[in-house]
Amino acid sequence: MPKVLIADEMSPRAEKIFKQRGIDVDVITGLSHDELKNCIGKYDGLAVRSATKPNAEILASANNLRVIGRAGIGVDNVDINAASERGIVVMNTPFGNSITTAEHAIAMMFSLARDIPAASESTHAGRWEKSKFMGVELSSKTLGIIGCGNIGAIVADRAMGLRMKVISYDPYLSVEKALDLGIDKVELNKLFERSDFISLHTPMTDMTRGIINSEAFSKMKSNVRIINCARGGLIVEEDLKEAIESGKVAGAAIDVYENEPAKENILFGMEKVIATPHLGASTDEAQVNVAIQVAEQMSDYLLDGTVINAINMPSVSAEDAPKLEPYFKLAEQLGSFAGQVTETAIKKVQIEYCGQAAELNTKPLTAVLLKGLLTPLLESVNMVSAPSVAKERNIEISEVTCEDLDEFQTKITLLLTTETQTRAVSGTLFGGNKPRLVEIKGISIDAELGPHMLYITNEDKPGFVGDLGTTLGKNNINIATFNLGRNKAGGDAIALIEIDQPVTEQIIENVRQLPHVMRVLPLSF
Repeated sequence: MPKVLIADEMSPRAEKIFKQRGIDVDVITGLSHDELKNCIGKYDGLAVRSATKPNAEILASANNLRVIGRAGIGVDNVDINAASERGIVVMNTPFGNSITTAEHAIAMMFSLARDIPAASESTHAGRWEKSKFMGVELSSKTLGIIGCGNIGAIVADRAMGLRMKVISYDPYLSVEKALDLGIDKVELNKLFERSDFISLHTPMTDMTRGIINSEAFSKMKSNVRIINCARGGLIVEEDLKEAIESGKVAGAAIDVYENEPAKENILFGMEKVIATPHLGASTDEAQVNVAIQVAEQMSDYLLDGTVINAINMPSVSAEDAPKLEPYFKLAEQLGSFAGQVTETAIKKVQIEYCGQAAELNTKPLTAVLLKGLLTPLLESVNMVSAPSVAKERNIEISEVTCEDLDEFQTKITLLLTTETQTRAVSGTLFGGNKPRLVEIKGISIDAELGPHMLYITNEDKPGFVGDLGTTLGKNNINIATFNLGRNKAGGDAIALIEIDQPVTEQIIENVRQLPHVMRVLPLSF
């Protein structure tokens, strides 16, 4: 039975769901770094919010951990690289608190436009300073949204309901999606130049860290107002302070900070800064939603391998899983075959999906193929760690698709470039679910792979098949299937032979000494 640790405060619904799904669960919150390190080894899953920080040192002790679930969007408290290297899936819940966070951003924008917090404080103090709090309308103003994913799109929708003009910078936002949302997609500098309000809704990455800095402020309109309910490190806080003091920025509404919990900050005490303590996702509804989602997602993965909202591997939905299952086997076999017959460093991997395969969610197939390719070299690699391992080894990975096939309805081709050569191997599915290799190095073949195989390259000369059969027979090796292919009569040939048991190195050497044999390798699948 899988076992999960809930290490941060979250709705009791999460614990209930784990138990209903048949998963053993412990709820132990407030663990210190060393306490978590000492106990993490006995868990298959770890559910956290933002307080617990599973870093590389902790994960090094997580010998059984298979999944980390973050009840929320941001995962900067999790060492993604360390998790990937250890084959641990990291999931978040990007939809559970989207509305809550978007509403908080809109509330912050209203408060900023009308000086509501300062006006409330002044009135409570008995000062009637009506003329001091002269605000601005939101109607007809331009809102620039940096990052137009789930939350950004909701903010855009709400802002347009306020009759605001909405523009967005997001490299991953297609022109078609922008049109559907009713917003203008612009470059970042244009967003700075045109916006009266700027709201950030992008994740923290190396590309977005410090995206709002002194250079950005220099390109903005005077009296621009900034809202940040995403991640603190997106804004260089010293530069924001200076921009407010210079009068360039009319005000800022900040919910997130570079260092949290933020007991002290250079922005605190500034009259034109509205500050809240990371309340973006803090509603009853959101906390219940993310707890339910993280428990359901982690349970699905631990019980049947369904991957949803993973940060470090392609997602596989329950709907996609049965369609992909036979392709997973084919992809792993293609990768494993190539990995076992490759003897020099791999430089480039190109995977071509054709016919019906091109219509699938190919990202998980690529991850499985890479697992098969790298396993003969590394053994401990899995479909989570394989892409990061390939990247560490400077292996270039690419995917291409083609719609039409002359001979097969579906086909996957692996084109592998090493230090010495380029090799291609192709496979298809027979009967909808039976993987077959159909081409190796340009030679057609029809081979179903079994647990024990021999791969032989030879000259296409008479007598080879008889000599091989005799040699294997003398060594009590039974042949299950025998598959041959050649590029031309008398040219290069290959044989893929399934045998009933593994062979010794001496038998391999005996086969290698046969006339016309160029290479022989034992393979296992």
